[in-house]
Amino acid sequence: MKLGHSNRRTNALTLTEVLVVVVASAFLILIFFDALKPAYSPSKKIACEDNLRHIGLAFRVWEGAQEVVFPMQKSMTKGGVLELCATGNVAAVFRVMSNELSTPKILICPEDASRHWAANWATDFGNKNISYFVGLDAAEKYPNSILVGDDNFEISGKLVSSGVLVLPTNPPIVWTGKRHQFKGNIGLVDGSVQTTTDSDLTDAIISQYKFSSDFTNRFRIAIP
Repeated sequence: MKLGHSNRRTNALTLTEVLVVVVASAFLILIFFDALKPAYSPSKKIACEDNLRHIGLAFRVWEGAQEVVFPMQKSMTKGGVLELCATGNVAAVFRVMSNELSTPKILICPEDASRHWAANWATDFGNKNISYFVGLDAAEKYPNSILVGDDNFEISGKLVSSGVLVLPTNPPIVWTGKRHQFKGNIGLVDGSVQTTTDSDLTDAIISQYKFSSDFTNRFRIAIP
């Protein structure tokens, strides 16, 4: 007896169909986990570095016209903001250099999701519109002293808060993961910008103490 032949297709998947399903599933999984990653882009890191270079140049231009001293070290009676810096008013430092900076937009790190840039210097500008700390004891005579940098770090497991922070010689300081993948950018008096790890930042602070003993022998930063 001959068996009848059926043209009906079975419900089993072919090898090609199985491969398509596997590839599609893997693609969807990759998209899902990528969405969970913190926002990071090499272009944003470069933009942050450019911001700090621009800020560093503004400091030096302002300093060149002001008896070779930075605004945070010159009294308000002489056109500086020394007294305001003592209260942690970082905005005052940048406001007094508004002509050199041109726009407050460069004071926001592109990876800082917690702040927004100000529309202008007069009515919509304050510490809330700044992503960078200011080194209050940076000096022209010490080109490697820290002038400005990202403020996304913590000390002894606690996030730094707004105000003036005095750092010891070897502080337990680490960058948080909110920007630059647990690293941070710092700008030096010589105009250079460095992307630093935790140990790099500590070394930079130790170096400043080592070479500034005849200046202030301290390292203070103003946190916005």
